[in-house]
Amino acid sequence: MPLQAVVRKDFTDSIRSFTLASTTLLFVLFAAFLAAIQWVPDLYGASTATKSTLALLNSMRQPTVFMIPLIGLLIAYDTLAGEREDGSLRLLLGLPNARHHAVLGKFIGRTGVIAVAIGVAYAVAGVIALATYESFDVRVFALYTVLTVGYGAVYVALATGFSAAMDSRLRALSGAGGLYALFILGWDVLLLALQLAIYGNEIPEAGLPDWFKFIGLVNPSTAFMHAVRTVIPEYEALTFYPEGSAWYLGDWMGFVVLAAWAVVPLAIGLWRFERADIH
Repeated sequence: MPLQAVVRKDFTDSIRSFTLASTTLLFVLFAAFLAAIQWVPDLYGASTATKSTLALLNSMRQPTVFMIPLIGLLIAYDTLAGEREDGSLRLLLGLPNARHHAVLGKFIGRTGVIAVAIGVAYAVAGVIALATYESFDVRVFALYTVLTVGYGAVYVALATGFSAAMDSRLRALSGAGGLYALFILGWDVLLLALQLAIYGNEIPEAGLPDWFKFIGLVNPSTAFMHAVRTVIPEYEALTFYPEGSAWYLGDWMGFVVLAAWAVVPLAIGLWRFERADIH
């Protein structure tokens, strides 16, 4: 069972290198702090959702969007490129393990790392909420935790795909860093530049077209928000997006976009890895 062996080895290596422990500790500290402050902006005060539910979901929202991609990319960008650079990848492939087992095994192993880290951290946040909030919906928060793990898996897939396609840590790191800058920092800038280039300083009276709004949804972070809104209606009180009439602007499209960002880069990385000359 080569795939299981690769997954087991990768997860064990993450324990030995303290990747799992350090990632979990980082998430626990942030989740515990943000759950404890119970912050609800005045903007959401008129929502029909309970203040306690809003407090927890709002506290976790920004750290989820910014931290999960960063950690997912950092723990996976060198999984294959690093071993390829130092020569240990030849040993892995000679056990024997097929190349697709190596790629998928690394992806599953690192997804396990981020899943454990998120699970432990959000469990701590949940305990704090149970102990200090007026009311707390365990089911809603459990759903949010599962969705967050899926969001992290998307970025692990992106980084693993880059790692499989590159022949050095530096190139893989540059690719992962570029993705983070694009999705977290640059996407809105690109949308604004596109809007100015097409419409100038004035938005059309009818509003921006649906295809333009869809470009915003293609960002994995925005897609995650839409996916959460599909499963947790209370989340709509914390997120505001332009409405459109097109079928492809439904919140459910967030799941499709996330799946595409996970599958396509991983498939491209696997395709390049299968054809790479590994010495």
